[in-house]
Amino acid sequence: MKPLVPRRVAVLGCGYVGVPVALLAVAAGHDVVAIDTDPDRILQLQAGKSYIVDVTDADLADALGSGRLLPTADPNALAGFDIVLITVPTPLDRDGDPDLTLVEAAAKHVAAHLEPGCTVVLESSTYPGTTQDIVQPILEGSGLRAGVDFHLGYSPERIDPGMGLAGLRAVPKIVAGIDDASTTVIAEFWRALVAEVVVAPDIRTAELAKLFENVFRLVNVSLVNELAQHSRALGADVRQALALAETKPFGFMRFHPGVGAGGHCLPVDTRYLSWQIRTLSGTPAVLIETASRINDAMPTYVADRIVSGLDRRGVAIESARIVAVGVTYKRDVADLRESCALEVIRALRRYGAEVVTVDPTIPEGLQVLPRVTADIVNTASGVAVLVGHTGLDLNLISAANYVFDACGALPTAPNIEHL
Repeated sequence: MKPLVPRRVAVLGCGYVGVPVALLAVAAGHDVVAIDTDPDRILQLQAGKSYIVDVTDADLADALGSGRLLPTADPNALAGFDIVLITVPTPLDRDGDPDLTLVEAAAKHVAAHLEPGCTVVLESSTYPGTTQDIVQPILEGSGLRAGVDFHLGYSPERIDPGMGLAGLRAVPKIVAGIDDASTTVIAEFWRALVAEVVVAPDIRTAELAKLFENVFRLVNVSLVNELAQHSRALGADVRQALALAETKPFGFMRFHPGVGAGGHCLPVDTRYLSWQIRTLSGTPAVLIETASRINDAMPTYVADRIVSGLDRRGVAIESARIVAVGVTYKRDVADLRESCALEVIRALRRYGAEVVTVDPTIPEGLQVLPRVTADIVNTASGVAVLVGHTGLDLNLISAANYVFDACGALPTAPNIEHL
């Protein structure tokens, strides 16, 4: 293995991708400038307080203590970089279409400090063509040419919140460059950070691969949720059916029914691909768009099931007091992005119910109780288990008059209704 040549690395965007990547680069021996436009984020990083689930305060303290990490809100700190990683969000606009405003803004900041021989890597999830059709022209506005004066590439993030830095190092990293020289530089950089690097044949294929991974999951989550909606009419238990199907040693992968797929990757990133397909071909990506509609409708379906369950027990939703357990988008992760559990809670409140929220992963001060208590359960019309966090008192929850279990956390009982 060739010895590491320390580089001046800039990371643009200090979110759930940028901060872990910055720390991996510091641990590899690079000098890292972590830049974000949110001053509160920067103050927290400078104070050694992590707001990212995969980065502990101790991880951050080690990086800061090395003297090789500089969190800053000043884009001029980009000056003199060797490698810049663009890790900004790629949200949707009000019409549900891709919003690349942050990517474009980041590219403009990079262009202002571009120097011959440097390397620019886009890491944000986006549709095929973004790197070369949007980022490259902005960078070349500097007068330098990609593949001639500077290296350019794409390397999609593969972070599963909750995996930690060790988990991130273990996940194979896809890299692609605009030419062979760019690919070589980017691959060498990432080989010092992670256990395995996978070289893609070109940038557009790497961009598609990232969205393909997310579409695969969305379609299968939506499929199992659709079957969950119809299983009662079929006279079958969908979870038991899945357990049986899982015994097949080939051709099957189990996905679990629940309140819907939240986070950024599934409900947001997949729309980047369906939007581009519709834009380029004039025809819809039928399967992807159908899966999105099923996923979007799932929280309302769950809320309606809870309303029906209470009604069968003589409780009108307008007078109901419901305890909603779990408000995050994922088990054991304090992340509220695109949380379907929150959508269920909003629907119940629109119907007139009083909803008390409980989640042990959420920091204090967000009007969410940290644990379920006997008093909360005993005074509730019903309990809705929306996210099955580790450590919940399932025995206490099971004692409620009525429980709707949306995530398969509880055993079968007369007072427990499963999704």
